[in-house]
Amino acid sequence: MDINRYSPSYILSKKHLIGLSDYSTEEIFEFLYATKALKRKFEAHEETNILHGTTIAMLFADTSLRTRSAIEIGAHQLGGSCVDLPYNDKDMRAGENVKDLVNVISRYGVGALVTRGINKKLLKEFTAISSMPIINSNNDDCAPIQAISDLFTIWEKKGELAGVKLAVVGKVTSVTSSFIIGAVKCGMDVSVATPPRYGMKRENVEAAEQTGKIYFTDNPTEAARDADVVYTNAYRYHTPISDEEKEALAPYRVDVGLMSYSMHNSLFMHPLPASRGLEVTADVIDGKHSIVYDQGENRLHAVKAMFTLLAK
Repeated sequence: MDINRYSPSYILSKKHLIGLSDYSTEEIFEFLYATKALKRKFEAHEETNILHGTTIAMLFADTSLRTRSAIEIGAHQLGGSCVDLPYNDKDMRAGENVKDLVNVISRYGVGALVTRGINKKLLKEFTAISSMPIINSNNDDCAPIQAISDLFTIWEKKGELAGVKLAVVGKVTSVTSSFIIGAVKCGMDVSVATPPRYGMKRENVEAAEQTGKIYFTDNPTEAARDADVVYTNAYRYHTPISDEEKEALAPYRVDVGLMSYSMHNSLFMHPLPASRGLEVTADVIDGKHSIVYDQGENRLHAVKAMFTLLAK
């Protein structure tokens, strides 16, 4: 399906956003068009009081910098407010009940609850009982906010999504899995180059291949050949990387040599934070092909789109 032939309604029937595997191509397009509209308003300095009188709550079980900033600033720019709920796993082990927690918070006038680092099992408990929308920003399974932001960035730069060739290189994480699922749903031509034991989970492959095919290889050059976009991700965001992992992933480092196999006008993408010299060399991420700061900026507008379409 061609995104440029799609007419958005800016309406979603779904209440929650846990992962893109739950969303159709058309529903992903709704997020992308809303992101585009809100970015235009931002650039025109137009006020958007969509969240007037509404509070966005955050329940984060691990650290965050750019995503937390995008959520807080985005809620403020939409005329709402944002509050950080103190989450501690000890509370859950001490008997804090998910049903009680969600039902009480929803009575505080909260328009949506954004979570991070909450596992799939617990999220299912949240969404099963919550009257307010639950938005999963990132966990071990998926990272839909980043995926929507990255898909929008490609659309913005390339003018289309269908038929754009994407090469994903290196270790596959929840961020890259979400992005791959979204890219396939949007009609992109996806190649993934990973060493053994560092690839996509089988369930994520199956979710992606419901709407398209992915080409898998252990050869990064093969994946990058004639690619319009080359994408890699952080290897050591929350945990240190072992010597064994460094050795296995070294051939997948994105450098000028690897980028030379891609199209002359190709884009390099990385969701940040990046370890220069580990998953990518400095001359690539800081070079003319890199659009990592555009990705970072667009996360703000993607977050605002999600609040606009989902928050009560």
